[in-house]
Amino acid sequence: MAEEGVVNSQVLSAIRGALRERADPVRGAGAQAYMKSALPCLGVRVPEVRRIAAAAAADSPFTSAVQLRGTVLELWRNAMAREERYAAIDLTADPLAAGDMLMLPVYEEMIRSGAWWDVVDPVTTRLCGLLQANRAEMSAMLLGWGTDPDFWMRRAAILSQLEAKAATDSGLLARILETNMADREFFIRKAIGWALREYSKTAPEWVAAFVAEHAATLSPLSRREALRRLAVPTPGI
Repeated sequence: MAEEGVVNSQVLSAIRGALRERADPVRGAGAQAYMKSALPCLGVRVPEVRRIAAAAAADSPFTSAVQLRGTVLELWRNAMAREERYAAIDLTADPLAAGDMLMLPVYEEMIRSGAWWDVVDPVTTRLCGLLQANRAEMSAMLLGWGTDPDFWMRRAAILSQLEAKAATDSGLLARILETNMADREFFIRKAIGWALREYSKTAPEWVAAFVAEHAATLSPLSRREALRRLAVPTPGI
């Protein structure tokens, strides 16, 4: 059930209807195979899904944060197509969700049950916003996620500051990365490199020093990705 049974039925109806109107069965079959998705794909492109979700929310605004959470969970849990899950994530861009720690269980459910990069990675943008608004509480939470048995939770923790730029907590980033550097999972190693590469746009010296300090532990994939924007030699690659 959605939270407290409160949903915005107009938003749900608009999203579901618009997605099916724009369905491309051929493209959808290819997308489902590419994503290895148990859910069917309608073949609606991600930017179009985003426009559909934004238009639905603009036409029938949410009346409360409770209604927003309920609608998001209804759309997520009862999705009949993968694009409905994309739209559920897009709805969390609503200002009512900004800084709201009650959204954290929603994001965690999305990560754990979504368990693939196309849904996990967009959720990390929302984690970044929560971190900026609730730094102490979120820092402790992300450190815990950084050691979670579910590697998708750990990937989310690694990528949680991807868009933080100058607001990045480098100490938090370092602790989460150091906890995961020995992991052999591709999606973890790629995430480590991605997080470092993005932060190198803001703090190149910090990233270069971090990579040098952990040269013996970082995987070649993580190191290569981390240094992609830096003029630093990558021996052994």
